[in-house]
This record gives sequence, C-alpha cells and structure tokens, in this order.
Amino acid sequence: MLSIGQLAKRIECPVETLRYWEKEGLLPAPYRGDNNYRWYQDSHLERALFIRNCRNLDMSLAEIRQLLRYKDQPDMRCDQVNRLLDEHISHVTERIASLTLLKDTLESLRQRCVTEKNIDACEILAGLSSDQTQGSTEKCSSHLRGVHPGSGRSI
Repeated sequence: MLSIGQLAKRIECPVETLRYWEKEGLLPAPYRGDNNYRWYQDSHLERALFIRNCRNLDMSLAEIRQLLRYKDQPDMRCDQVNRLLDEHISHVTERIASLTLLKDTLESLRQRCVTEKNIDACEILAGLSSDQTQGSTEKCSSHLRGVHPGSGRSI
C-alpha cells in the first residue's frame, strides 16, 4: 500500500492533483486507515499513471473519464477508443492552427517596431489599441485563451 505522498511521487504529480482526480471520480476512493490517511493499492497506481499520461496528451477530464469507462469494459471493441482519439486529434489540429495564427499575428505586431523609440511612438502599443491587430485573429477567440470553441473543454 502507498500513502498519497508516495503515490504522488511515483507518478510525478502533486498530491493535490490526486485528491482532485479522486473528487472528480477518476480515481476510486482509497482505503482509509484509522488515522483517516489515504492508502492506495497497485490498482490506484496503474489508474493514476493512465490518467497522468492522458493529461500529458492534453486530454480533457471528460475524454479521460470515457477512456476509463472503456478500459473498465475489456470485452468491448476498441472502435469507440479510436473515435475518441480521432476527435482529440482533430481538436489538437484546430488548436495548432489557432496557435500558428496567433504566432503569425504576434510576429507581425513585433515587426511594427524594429527601432527603439519613445513609448508614445511605439507601434506595438499603437497596434494593440487598434482594430488592425484584432482583425488578424478571431475576434474574442475563446480557444486562444484555453477553452476549446464550442465544447467548453480546457485545452
């Protein structure tokens, strides 16, 4: 059996993350000793590694929850897993396109000021105050701020 600190160390994530996964129902509640300490078994370690690896692949908690449901049904065919992963790849592709556009916009903005000037003549600050910069990216683009458009899923 592992304490929460030992489990966190084994999977290289903070203790708070394990508590959060438990609260979200991704990680089953561990055995609690008389002192109310959490004690985790090897099955918790395996599941926590699975969750951590999914998070490292930028999967949402909803996607991980679904993958865990599939994992808990070993007789099921894996076509559902393939579909989920294909959807995730699509989200990642969209995100890459958005980030590429963001990078291009930032580089364009940076090119406005190639010599040192006084702040009141700074073309970057002027560009950030105009419609010109906003027009080169999506207006109020939620996915550039960390939420995938239309899904509410964190990216």
